[in-house]
Amino acid sequence: MLKTCLSFSRRTALGLMTTALVSVAALSTAAHAEDAQGFVTAFGGKLVGIINSDKSLSEKRQEVLPLLQDNVDIATIGKFCLGRYWRSATPEQQAEYLKLFHQVLVNAVTDKIGDYKGVSFRVTGATNTPNGELVSAQIMRPGQPTADMGLLIAKDGGMKIVDMIGEGTSLRLTQRQDYSSYLARNGGNVATLISALERQLSHRH
Repeated sequence: MLKTCLSFSRRTALGLMTTALVSVAALSTAAHAEDAQGFVTAFGGKLVGIINSDKSLSEKRQEVLPLLQDNVDIATIGKFCLGRYWRSATPEQQAEYLKLFHQVLVNAVTDKIGDYKGVSFRVTGATNTPNGELVSAQIMRPGQPTADMGLLIAKDGGMKIVDMIGEGTSLRLTQRQDYSSYLARNGGNVATLISALERQLSHRH
């Protein structure tokens, strides 16, 4: 059902993205700017400056948007999440899907900026993988257990975040499975997913 797909997207996959991106703001581990850990450090420093400022929530959201666009490869994540259906989509559908995916993902982060207080974030290491460098970290939130997570950093054409891993679960892989399941139930028609994302965004207002 459509409701199941969208509820899962908001609560699980995009929720993981929100936690990862907002929590990285408290990062304090020293690292070299040219490596993956340094990239996360620099990104976190900029993000925490916005979150901890005295500006209004609306102003903070506006400032976070370009930061996400510069440091998160939203288009690559979106294409991966659509999986094999990306090739079957028309160029117009591809463009519309990426626009909507971008809005859904960014909204998931910016809508939660005011909810994260007293969060700390500690990098525990980094591992090279075939898809990029996986920076491991721990997130500490008041009154909650410490959570292990990972940020996958791709270096092609400049470092960008391309995946989040929490509790052994990949954001982009989980979201792709979710989208694929939904599309399989709807004849593989990408237009149905586009409509679902449009409704999801309309319900936000």
